[in-house]
Amino acid sequence: MLSLSPTGGTARRLALVAGAAVLTGTLLAAGASAASAGAVQEHGDNNSPAATAVSLSLGAEEQLVVKDVIKDADGTVHTRYERTYAGLPVLGGDLVVHRAADGAVKAVTKATEADIKVASLNPKLNPTAATSAAVQAAEAANTTGAATGDAPRKVIWAADGKPVLAYETFVTGIQRDGVTPSRLRVVTDANTGQKLYEAQLITDIADGITAKSGSGAAQPSGASAAAAGTGVSQYSGTVSLNTTTSSKGYNLVDSVRGGSSTVDLKHRTGGTGTVFSDADNAWGNGSPANNQTAAVDAAYGAAQTWDFYKNVLHRNGIKNDGRAPVSRVHYGNAYQNAFWDDQSFTITYGDGASNQHPLTQLDVAGHEFSHGVTSATANLQYSGESGGLNEATSDIFGTAVEWNANNAQDRGDYLLGEKIDIFGNGKPLRYQDQPSKDGRGSADYWSAGVGNLDVHYSSGVANHFFYLLSEGSGAKDVNGVHYDSPTVDGSTVTGIGREKAVQIWYKALTAYFTSTTDYHGAREGTLKAAADLYGANSAEVKAVSAAWAGVNVKP
Repeated sequence: MLSLSPTGGTARRLALVAGAAVLTGTLLAAGASAASAGAVQEHGDNNSPAATAVSLSLGAEEQLVVKDVIKDADGTVHTRYERTYAGLPVLGGDLVVHRAADGAVKAVTKATEADIKVASLNPKLNPTAATSAAVQAAEAANTTGAATGDAPRKVIWAADGKPVLAYETFVTGIQRDGVTPSRLRVVTDANTGQKLYEAQLITDIADGITAKSGSGAAQPSGASAAAAGTGVSQYSGTVSLNTTTSSKGYNLVDSVRGGSSTVDLKHRTGGTGTVFSDADNAWGNGSPANNQTAAVDAAYGAAQTWDFYKNVLHRNGIKNDGRAPVSRVHYGNAYQNAFWDDQSFTITYGDGASNQHPLTQLDVAGHEFSHGVTSATANLQYSGESGGLNEATSDIFGTAVEWNANNAQDRGDYLLGEKIDIFGNGKPLRYQDQPSKDGRGSADYWSAGVGNLDVHYSSGVANHFFYLLSEGSGAKDVNGVHYDSPTVDGSTVTGIGREKAVQIWYKALTAYFTSTTDYHGAREGTLKAAADLYGANSAEVKAVSAAWAGVNVKP
């Protein structure tokens, strides 16, 4: 989410916040597999989830549920599992099994090395007490109208060491800005009442931002066919748009890209919105005063992001299932915010200050879409160092989307949100070459306390790593922008190019990161990814090591 909220007087910050992922059953997002969800067989029954659990010496109470499957060109299969214990979800118990083409286990990557076991499944704390504690946590986080819908669910919390019986509660309301929907995820020790985990997520609010089968918005009725339209955007010039025909002309629905639709919230903060329609298939005029202009930018951003994932990373949408999210524009009034909602499967954009700067720039679209990809794969916990990695992942792929689009009006750079003028001074939201240039506390280098920072500032470590790996250290002009990227110890890092850096990060995210991966775990994961892609003794592996050392992440 792009969320602008006060932090100290009149100071403002822009936060990109991910949605939540909840274990709901078997999900397949296979990189090169034709298997469907709920029908996964990795290499036959001997490697079924049940057999895999036995082969890993998991306890009798533990079961594995397939979440994601990625198959490499050499036949190596990376199967990501969620875990249950006595039927309860194990939060922080996810793992990835890496098998050779013949089915032999090569390695296992675990979110926790602890044995999953608790003394009793009978909690001392009742669900009502857990609900009360969660609401209090939400109110302490300045959530207004804090309320819970579903009762807390019992879980095993395994993300912080010794597994404990816990309650997971979701509290809805409105964030401190009075506009942004809030969904606070709170995990409470089921025996002591101690709060174990808290993270702000974006999800439904009471008056109608619903999550019905991920549809996100009412779709137009009647037969339709693909059509080619044009749009005049605010940030990317005149662009081509795929639309569909309707009885009234054309709808802003892209049947070529998973049914991606763009809807008008008409400055409301509730409801599903109305799909944009037009009589002549010519959309917007480049001015924010034109209601369609923001829709053009959002639809173009969705298309370019889809194409980046499909053509560059060979991923068929967020969940690799060919389904696109809904893009929602004109949320609220002068709302300086954009957010991803994992539950309703939507990207939502406000219109910015004075309704003149919609947050629909290309790299913002790529950023929000990528939060969904992270949720569907590693599901990096949204706190501590893993939260910083979550944020950085969206920045990295948002940057990559902008470069891949090769749009003359919004040229590729290593600046985030440079056109939306979120601070009113023409400066970008983030700088990947030297994150601290934002003057807002973003970290250039890892330190023992970096996980205590807001995740939007701790993300600077990975953003800086990505820039160093792509372009190298020191002063440099790239595509008309001047950068000057220092290293923690003054060492020189030679970049390997953005294209390779992107491939390495995506490989690490989908094959080696887990929900609890921290910066040192990310170093290990990217080294393994580089070795898989380019060879164990390759220059790329050496560059990954040097770039991490440059941001003070060392063995």
